[in-house]
Amino acid sequence: MPYIVGLTGGIGCGKSSIAALFAELNVPIVDADIVARQIVAKGSPLLEKIVNHFGSNILLPSGELDRAALRQKVFQDPEQKTWLNNLLHPAIRTEMLAQLHNITAPYVLWVVPLLFENQLERFCDRILVIDVSEETQIKRATQRDKNSESLIRKIMQSQISRQQRLAKADDIINNEQPFAENLDCLKTEVMKLHQYYLQLSQ
Repeated sequence: MPYIVGLTGGIGCGKSSIAALFAELNVPIVDADIVARQIVAKGSPLLEKIVNHFGSNILLPSGELDRAALRQKVFQDPEQKTWLNNLLHPAIRTEMLAQLHNITAPYVLWVVPLLFENQLERFCDRILVIDVSEETQIKRATQRDKNSESLIRKIMQSQISRQQRLAKADDIINNEQPFAENLDCLKTEVMKLHQYYLQLSQ
């Protein structure tokens, strides 16, 4: 098993953008969101179960899962959210751990939005939190996902608080500034952490 750095942060904090900077340094990435998409791909047994439960209007015309429609349904109804989590979380966890196990690099970046909420930090050797203010989270997430502010707030309420997340962090990257304007600083910070993680993995 490689040295595992868990990367996490609230919705809209820019986890994927920071992970991409590590990927540019040839750091392998295991991303919970990508795994979550893989396990409900078109034609998969899990997608069939979701359609049987919610109906075929949960699908796009292409036959793929309409994630925005599903999100609307589950965040309005706690029981449906629990049903979906019980279906997907064990499968996502199994697939992620399998991918982590197969990595031969010195360390791996494991990108998990709900790292603490799903008690996955116990699998990590170190935790990197990407941090922005709650105002920035709402602004970025509503622009990116075209969702209402009230839905984004509901999603944020389902995640642990910013203070709790920061208290559990080993390392923190502040991603408050617009990404493009702050790219050079972020690259420098990522390079420092990369060198540090390579040392720790020895």
